Amino acid sequence: MKLKIFIFSLFFFTFNSIFSQNLKGIYVLNENTKTPISSVLISNSDNSFQKNSDENGFVNLQNFTSENQKIYVSGIGYEKEEFDLDSIKKEKDFGYIFLNPKIVSIAEIQLKNSAKNNIFQTISDLDIHLRPINNSQEILRSVPGLFIGQHAGGGKAEQLFIRGFDVDHGTDVNISVDGIPVNMVSHAHGQGYADLHFVIPEFIDKVNFDKGPYFAEKGNFTTAGFVDFKTKDFLENNFAKLEVGQFKTYRGVLGLNLLKNSKDVKNQSLILATEAYFTDGYFDNPQEFNRFNGMLKYHGKLNDNNFLTAYFSGLSSKWNASGQIPDRAVEDGTIGWFGAIDANEGGKTSRYNFNANLKSYLKNGGKLTNQIYYSKYLFELYSNFTFFLNDPINGDQIRQKEDRNLYGFNSTYEKSTQLFGLKSETIAGIQLRYDDVNDLELSRTKDRNITTEQLKFGDVDEVNLGAFWSQKIALNQNFDITPSIRFDYFNNRYNDKLLNQKLKSNSNIFSPKLRMNYRLNENVQFYSYFGKGFHSNDTRVAVLENGKKVLPPALGTDFGGIFKIGKKLILQSAVWYLWLDQEFVYVGDEAVVEEGGKTERMGIDITARYEIYKNWFADFNLSLAKPRSLGVPSGENLIPLAPKLVSTGGVTYRKETGFNGSLRYRLMGDRPANEDNSVVAKGYFVWDGTVNYTSKNWELGVSVQNIFNVKWKETQFDTESRLYNETSPVSEIHFTPGTPFFSKLSFTYFF
Repeated sequence: MKLKIFIFSLFFFTFNSIFSQNLKGIYVLNENTKTPISSVLISNSDNSFQKNSDENGFVNLQNFTSENQKIYVSGIGYEKEEFDLDSIKKEKDFGYIFLNPKIVSIAEIQLKNSAKNNIFQTISDLDIHLRPINNSQEILRSVPGLFIGQHAGGGKAEQLFIRGFDVDHGTDVNISVDGIPVNMVSHAHGQGYADLHFVIPEFIDKVNFDKGPYFAEKGNFTTAGFVDFKTKDFLENNFAKLEVGQFKTYRGVLGLNLLKNSKDVKNQSLILATEAYFTDGYFDNPQEFNRFNGMLKYHGKLNDNNFLTAYFSGLSSKWNASGQIPDRAVEDGTIGWFGAIDANEGGKTSRYNFNANLKSYLKNGGKLTNQIYYSKYLFELYSNFTFFLNDPINGDQIRQKEDRNLYGFNSTYEKSTQLFGLKSETIAGIQLRYDDVNDLELSRTKDRNITTEQLKFGDVDEVNLGAFWSQKIALNQNFDITPSIRFDYFNNRYNDKLLNQKLKSNSNIFSPKLRMNYRLNENVQFYSYFGKGFHSNDTRVAVLENGKKVLPPALGTDFGGIFKIGKKLILQSAVWYLWLDQEFVYVGDEAVVEEGGKTERMGIDITARYEIYKNWFADFNLSLAKPRSLGVPSGENLIPLAPKLVSTGGVTYRKETGFNGSLRYRLMGDRPANEDNSVVAKGYFVWDGTVNYTSKNWELGVSVQNIFNVKWKETQFDTESRLYNETSPVSEIHFTPGTPFFSKLSFTYFF
C-alpha cells in the first residue's frame, strides 16, 4: 500500500512539475479589480530570468529556467510577493497570479536595469488624480522639465517648453495617444501642432515619457523627447463626476463599463466615456469656451493568443480669446491686466478618431502588434498679434484653417532570443502615416466674417514611411547595450490653389542610436545614451527646397545615473547635450519658415523622490539649460524664449480612501526674449493644490490653481505692433496673463 502511495505521489508531482514548466506564460492581475497590471517585474531565484508584464499583464515564460518553480514578483504600487508555479491558478497553458495594491514605499524599490523607465519615466493615474487639471494638455506639466503656456483661449493647443526649447506647439517633442500621433505636420498654425484636448483626463491610465533622440520607435519631432499617453482598458467603477468652479466653470464626466465580466478574471471591457466643459475664463472678455468629448472603447481577449483594442473618440470645441496684449496698453491704463485689444479672436476645432490594435502572441514566443488609425480633424483659428501694424484700417486679424484626414498603420515585432550566447531582445517595426490636408488656409480677415486678403491657400499630401530595428543585448546581469537604427522617408506634395501650381519633393534620413545601462548594485545604476533625430519641415516649404535641407539632423547624448540613497530617497541626474544642424521655425502667422541656423543646447536634469513618512512623499525636479545659436557673435547668440531654468516639485499625501492631496509649485526662470537679451521674458513662481476625500461610493475634492494669487505672465513674445491711435510701431513684450486664484469643487459618485 505504501508503495502505491509513493508511486502515485511521484507521478502527481512529476506531472505537476512538467505542467508548470510547460506554461506558455502567466497573467498578472490586480487582486481587487481582477484587471491586468503592466510593468511588473517577474524573476527567478538567481535573477537570470527577468521580464516585465505588458499592457495585458502577460509575461512569456518560454525562457524561464529555475531549480524550483518559484517566481518573484515586484511592481511599484503592489505588494512584493513570491509564487510557486505549481500552485497558481491555471487555464489551459496559462497561469494567473494576483497582486494586492498598496501605496508605494521607496524603501522597497530596488534598481534593476529597467529602473529608469519604471521609476522616473511613468506618470500613473494616481499621480494625475492628485494634480489640479482642467484638460489632458495640463497633464504635460507632470513631465519633469516640461512646461506649457496658453496664449489664445482655452481651446487652442498650449505652447510647450522643454530642455532649452521653446518648441512652439510641438516641433521638438513627439506626443501620441495609444499610438495615434498628436503632432500635426504642415499644420495651419505651425509645424508639429499638438492638441491633446480630445483626451478625457479621467480615462488616462499612464503617461510614459523620456528625453532626447535615443528611441528607435520614435521618429518625427523626437529631438527633445517624447510623451506617450495610454488610455484605460478597464474601469474599476462606473462613475459620474461634476465640477463647479470660479469664472462660470462647469464640467461633467460620465464613465460606464457596459460589459460584465467573471469575478475571478476580467478579460474584456466596453467603456463609454463622455465629458462636457464650459467656462467664461478669467479674462475681461468672456471666453464662452465649450468642449465636448466622447469615447467608446472595447478591449478584449479574442482567444489565447490575440487581444483586440478598438475605439471611437470625438472632440468638438469652440471659444473666444483675448490674445496677447502689449505691456504699454496695460501700463497706460488703456486695458486692464486681463483685457484685450482685439475682442474678436478665438476659434473652433474638432477631431474624431478611430483606432484598432491587435496584439498577437506567436508560437515562437514573439509578440506582434498591428495597429490602424484614422482621424478627421477640422481647425479654424482667428488671431491678431500686431493689431494695426500691416492694415491700419481693418486691422491685422488672420484666419488659419484646415480640413485634415490622417491615416496610419503601425506594426511592431518583439522577441526575446539568444545572440552569440547572450540574452537579447529584438524590437522591429514599420510605421506609415499619410496626412491629406485640404483647403489649408492663411487669410487676412475683419471681424472673422470678412476676408480681406488670401495669403496662402492649397492642399497638402504628406507621406511618412518609417522603419526601425532595436537590439537589446545583456552582456551580463548588470550591463546591457541597445544599438538601433531608424529610417524615414518623406513624400511631400502641395497643390497651390492661388498660384495654380503643383509641387512635390522626396527626402529621407537614417537615424542610428545607442543606449547603455550598467547596474553597479541594488542602489546605483548608470546610463549613457547617444542618438540622432530630426524634425521635418512644413510641406509648403519642403517642396520649394526640392527635398534639400528639409530633414536636418539632431545629435544628442545623455550621461546619467540613478541612486538610491538610504531607504527613502531616490535621485536621478543627467548631463546632456543636443546639436541641431538647422533649427527651422515655421511662422504660421506669416506662412513662412525662418532658418535659425545651427544651434546647440546643453544642460543638467535632476529628479528626486523622497518618502517623508508613511503615505507622505516629496518630489523635486530641476532642469538647467544653456541654449545657443552657433556661428553668431557672442552676446547676439541667445535663442529667444528658450528656457534656461525650470523646476517643479511638491508634497503629496496618498491613501486609497480617506483624505489625500498635494501641494505643488512650478517655477520658470527669466528668459531672453530676443537674441541679445535686451528684452527679457520675466519668469514666474506659482503654487497649486488639491485635497480629496474618498470613500467607497463617493469622492469630494477641492483644487486650487495659483493659491497665492500672484500676477504672472504665462506666455510672452517680443513683438512689433501698432495700436489704432499710434503713428509708429513699437517693439516690446506682448503677453497672455496667467490664471489668478482659481478654485474648483468636484463630486464623484461611484456605482
